[in-house]
Amino acid sequence: MIEALQTHNAGDTTELTDAVTLSTTPATPTATTPVTLDLSGLDLVAVEAAIRQAAADEIMPRFRQLAAEDIVEKNGPHDLVTIADRRAEEHLTAALTALLPGSLVVGEEAVHADPTVLDALHGDAPVWIVDPVDGTRQFVHGDPGFATLVALAHRGETLASWTYAPALDQMATARLGAGAHLNGAPLTAGHPAPDAPLEVATSHPDFTNDDQKRVLATLNAPGVAPRPCGSAGLEYLHIAQGRLDATAFSWENSWDHAAGLLLVHEAGGASGTVAGHPFRIEGGNALPFTAARDAATARRILGLLAAAN
Repeated sequence: MIEALQTHNAGDTTELTDAVTLSTTPATPTATTPVTLDLSGLDLVAVEAAIRQAAADEIMPRFRQLAAEDIVEKNGPHDLVTIADRRAEEHLTAALTALLPGSLVVGEEAVHADPTVLDALHGDAPVWIVDPVDGTRQFVHGDPGFATLVALAHRGETLASWTYAPALDQMATARLGAGAHLNGAPLTAGHPAPDAPLEVATSHPDFTNDDQKRVLATLNAPGVAPRPCGSAGLEYLHIAQGRLDATAFSWENSWDHAAGLLLVHEAGGASGTVAGHPFRIEGGNALPFTAARDAATARRILGLLAAAN
């Protein structure tokens, strides 16, 4: 049964039908609940500047300029890494840890080289979660639909996020409890049109196994229009903009989801896993999961996905 959907709307818990509870976070601190990291000493403008600089120095000069030797397969022909991914992550690692002494970085490329880097998500230090080029395949093919994703988390809670699409000149930001913005303008996810099919971006077939395809196929239902996703970070931005109704993803890499989930929540959206629990950036989630423009949409998507189990 779907029991809980997660939002960050200011401070109410609303009972919904079908035993679905819309819960808000963060919870009130208790003796066993860690207090949220104080960000008052962190220059958030400097974080944004560091992200823009990394893209300007390491990513955009290589956009549509990659040589064959600049591209390497990681786990197959669809899972690519480029010199831009590696150099941008190195740039961001140095810049972000300098802005917040004592912080650690969990980056996609660092984890690929050493999976124990993920252990930082379970520790007490603040963690920058970095995807230097989200949508590497798009980047390799000269498509501007890629982004640099950065999130700041502490003890499992995402506190701030940045989604930067340098080729599109879009910078989306979110801070826990302070809303979501795109190029400085507030973002509101809103609600799907009542009579229109729900547009849902799903895990791309190139990155799913047969069982995942079977579960996602339940979205081929009346009133739902699924399509393969592009950059996960930009799909989350589309939800926060009200341009996409929901996602259905079957993988849980924190660097793909942490920034976007906070962006959606702070724009008024909701998310949840097929088991009825909030998505955990540390991993161990029941999959697939969804993010959506509102709780009713998230509940509908999860209901369809759960029917496959």
